Order: sequence, then C-alpha cells, then structure tokens
Amino acid sequence: MVDITHKSNTLRTAVAGAVVSVGSQETITAIENNQVPKGNIFEMAKAAGLLAIKKTSDVIPDCHPLPVEAASVAYEISGQEISIEVTVKTIYKTGVEVEAMHGAAIVALTMYDMLKPIDKEVEIKNIRLIEKRGGKTDYSAINKYDLKGSILVCSTAIVEGEREDKVTNTISSFFKKNSIKLSNSCQVRDDEVEITDKIKEYCASGDNLIIAVGGTGLTPGDITPESVIPLIEKRVPGIEEAVRAYGQQRAPYAMFSRSVAGLIGRTIVLVLPGSSKGIKESLDALFPQLLHAFRTLRTQ
Repeated sequence: MVDITHKSNTLRTAVAGAVVSVGSQETITAIENNQVPKGNIFEMAKAAGLLAIKKTSDVIPDCHPLPVEAASVAYEISGQEISIEVTVKTIYKTGVEVEAMHGAAIVALTMYDMLKPIDKEVEIKNIRLIEKRGGKTDYSAINKYDLKGSILVCSTAIVEGEREDKVTNTISSFFKKNSIKLSNSCQVRDDEVEITDKIKEYCASGDNLIIAVGGTGLTPGDITPESVIPLIEKRVPGIEEAVRAYGQQRAPYAMFSRSVAGLIGRTIVLVLPGSSKGIKESLDALFPQLLHAFRTLRTQ
C-alpha cells in the first residue's frame, strides 16, 4: 500500500456514476411498477452498493481500509436508461473515489442480475468518477503573488560547527514545491539579539514568510520563542495547534515543542522545531493550506 502516514485527516467526498441501459420500455415499466420477479431492484441494488462501498479494501488490494461516514445511492430514469449516482464521504487521510466507483459498479451489476431474466439486452455503461473533493489539492493555492521566504536556523552548536545543519535544505525544498522564492538563509546563535535582529532585517526586506527553526525545546538555551514573541503583532494560534496536533499523532514527545506563529506587519513568522523530523512534520502539517493566508493578506 502507498504510505499515507504523512497525510492529515480532512473531509473527503467522491461522487461516482454508472448507467444501466435496458432493451425495452416494458422493462422500465416493470421496474417502475415493482414487477421485476427478483424484487425491487432499486432497494436491492442500493443495499448491494452500500455493502460494496464498505468492502472496497477487501477486493482492491491497494485500497486502504477507511471509515465510511456517509454513503448514498440515487437513481434517475430517462428513456430506457437508468442513471446511478453514488456519493461517499469520510474524514480520513485518503480519498473515497474508488469506494464510490466500486459502489456504482456493484449497483449496476446487481441491476443487471435482477433484470436479465426479463430482458436479454441489459447493458452496463460509463462507470466513472463524477467529482471528488477534499485533501491537500483542494486547499492548495496557486502562488501568483511572487512570494518570498527566508530561513533562520537558531543554533549555537550549528554556528560553531559542532552540529550539521540538516533543515535548511528541507525547508528550501518546501519553498520550491510551493513556488516561494528563497530570499535569505542564515544561521545565528541562541542569542536573543541575533535572532531578533535577523527577524527585523528579513521583515524589512519585504519577505512574506520567515521560518525560524530551533530553540523550541525546554532547556535554558532554547530561547527562540521568547525572542520572537515580543516582535509578533498578531498571534495565529491555529497554526501552532496544527503543528503540535500533527506531531503528537506521530510522536508523543511533540507535546514539548513550543512552536509559535504570528504576523509582523504582513509577514508570517513561524518558529518551528529544529530537528529534521520535526521540521518535516511541521511543514507537512502546514503546506499547502498555509498559502491561503497570503491570499487573505493580499485582499486586506
């Protein structure tokens, strides 16, 4: 199976369709008058479709088992065709489009089975995905604003060569992936003056986003949040909560992180963990949906 452990739960919806074509108007009349010998095809096919939706991962090997939190089956008769529409919803890490199409296929096949004794020309057509919503693609924002971002690594050990900087490349890759131009990148000691001076310099240069990493732990030398918070004009606690919640789902020690997020003017400043794993998870938690904030700031 594809690894989805890095993804976040979101509301995901899929709508799929299929068409059952019959050979005569007499068949349609029998369906409408509930005179099909095998029973009510709408109710029977709906039951089969709902079972199929819930059992999708049992028959399609690469599909993940997931909680189906809503499912419905609708029909429309037009001439000698019955259109089937199946809607599936979940709050999970991966989408439900295969579940919806599997449900539509089984609804159509059940209809075929029930109608074949009275009509030898029944045909199943056009099983397809009509619509899907949810997941990161829905929360992506096309970067049409020429955003600029800077990286500030706060670590005396890195500045003095005692430890390797393993996070700048990770953040740079996220910038590139989200069309954010890297304008500045540097390393400073765990020193309040050095940290605040760089934050002010980057804000003055017109950066849209500043990511400061490191110094978010509990030791006496971890002072990055304390250095940055006095500069922030408006905290954005939801961003901080998203980072910690995402991290705690993957490692219980994430509760010790003191991530900070807020605005200095129109610049978003993030203080994130300095470990490779911590920064990767924090960025996974925030991007691409964080880009929506820049759209909001541009309209003000």
